[in-house]
Formats: sequence, structure tokens, C-alpha cells
Amino acid sequence: MPPEWAPQDWIWIGFPHLAEEWPGWLAPAQVQMADFASAVAESGQSVRLLVRDDANEARARALVSSKVTLERRVYGDVWLRDTGPLVVREADGTRTARRFGFNGWGGKYLMPGDEAIGAELARDAGLAVQTSAMILEGGAVDGDGTGLVATTEQCLLNRNRNPHMSRAEIETELATQLGFDRVLWLGEGLINDHTDGHVDNLARFVGPNRLVVPQATGRDDPNAAIYENAAARAAAFGVEVARIPSPGLLTRDGLIEPASYVNFAITSHLVVVPTFGSPHDAEGVAAIAALFPDRDTIGLPGEAVLAGGGGFHCASQQMPALATGA
Repeated sequence: MPPEWAPQDWIWIGFPHLAEEWPGWLAPAQVQMADFASAVAESGQSVRLLVRDDANEARARALVSSKVTLERRVYGDVWLRDTGPLVVREADGTRTARRFGFNGWGGKYLMPGDEAIGAELARDAGLAVQTSAMILEGGAVDGDGTGLVATTEQCLLNRNRNPHMSRAEIETELATQLGFDRVLWLGEGLINDHTDGHVDNLARFVGPNRLVVPQATGRDDPNAAIYENAAARAAAFGVEVARIPSPGLLTRDGLIEPASYVNFAITSHLVVVPTFGSPHDAEGVAAIAALFPDRDTIGLPGEAVLAGGGGFHCASQQMPALATGA
């Protein structure tokens, strides 16, 4: 499975449409997702924004750049990182898709279309689809392109995913399906992350064997111990660890928000970082920009998107470009 910074042909992005999933936040979440799609499209990359119905399509068209392509699809949640196809390169350079079992993030959020959208997108893109019975969401794994993958024990070893599989069996399936032959097991994900601790909200590879992990900002940062545990595990594994500021303590309706600058999306020309109205936003974006000198990096408001349970990375899935000569 190529790393996210490898060349991409296009990116799929989901457009919010369910009022019950975004109570009081649907309209601003649509604006923020449209701004994300427009920024990537204006950077020169093809964007395929999925919309659910006529009203959804009209709303999206009124918000996005004319360079964004709209695709009518049946889907529930917008989190295509988890429900979309995971595209791998075969030994001959061609692309095929992998689809794992999906059970609504451990049985919590089951919506029509989410189990089928990944295979549908892959087949419409002309890709053969290989399936696995193992339950796995794309946001639960992050690879560096050399066969090394990071994940969390909280998610992949959760009894609500694959209770019949051992750690060793999960590692074997990751190797068989996605080419990950080394697994960096981190511990817990962020507090109140609905995904049971997806790694793409905790730690991300930014180069071969180089992992970025947040640093707590302030004594009240609720995830301070989680960040330090992740950084220590990565260093002990022999991975180079880069640190960036966390957004700090953010709450909504009295609950701690799983806000993270690590949920950035890497596209061909642009890195898009969610911001949250935190005093650490500018510092967080600048720290990520320093990790990607070959791309522009921007921060875009993402607090309304987060109200639905995720971020820009969660809502997108890239199509890796064909290898040269394929």
C-alpha cells in the first residue's frame, strides 16, 4: 500500500448530508468540507466529492469550486477513509483494491450504503477488488511505504472488531492484504474518539520510518499521557519521532473533544490541516508545514466537521497514481 504522500490521481471526499449525524452543525460542516474539497481542487488535483441526493448535490455545487467533480452515491457516514477502497500496487505496478469487513465502527454506527461504497468506488474506477473477512477501517492503519504500519491496540485488538483473531493473526492479514510486514503497536487513541482510537487521529507517518506525534499543550491537556506513551513506543520500535503541538483541551457540551492536527490530509500538492479555534492552531499548522517542504500546507476550520465525529483525513480517500511503466 503506497504511503499517502506518493503521487495521487484523485481524491474522494464525502459531503455531509445527515442532520441527525450533525445536530446543529450540518450546514457549517458542509461549508467546511466544501472548503476542503475546493482547496485541493484549486491546488491542481482532481477531486471527486460524493453527494447523496438532489438537494445535497445542489447544496454542494453552491459551495464548491467549479474544479470539483460531484458524484452521486449512496452512503451514510462521510468517513471514506474507513468505508472507501484501500488501493494497493501489485508487483507488476498495477493497482487493485482491498475491501475489509465493516461493522459500523464496532456496531455503533450502521447506515445504508456504508458497507458497499468501497467496492462500488473501486469497481467504477476499473479496479479489481479483493476482499477480506477481517473487520478493518482505513483510519485504523497508517503506513510509511516500506512495509511499516502504525496502529493502536485499542482499535485493532478491540473485542467489537475481530474477537476471534489473535494479534499475530491480525498482523498476518495486514501483511497478506496490504503488504505491511512490520506493525508498530501503539496503545490508546484520543479520549472520546468514536472510532475506538484510530491511529490517524493520534500519530501519522510523514516519511519512511518517521512518525509525527502530538505534544501536550498545557497542564490540562487530556491526552498528555496518551501522547507520551505513543511517542515512547515508537521510539522503542526504532522509529524517528517528530512532535507537534496538540490543540489542547477543547470541549463541546461539556465533553472532551478528540481534536487533533494529526488528522491532516496529504494530497499531491497540498497538506490540509484541521483547525479548531484553539490558541495553538497557527503553531500546529506551522509545525506540520515544516514536515512537508515539498508541498504547500494550509489550515482550514474543522470544528463543525469534528462535531460529526471526524476530520478531513477521515472524510477522504486517495487514489494512488499508477507506478511508472504500469
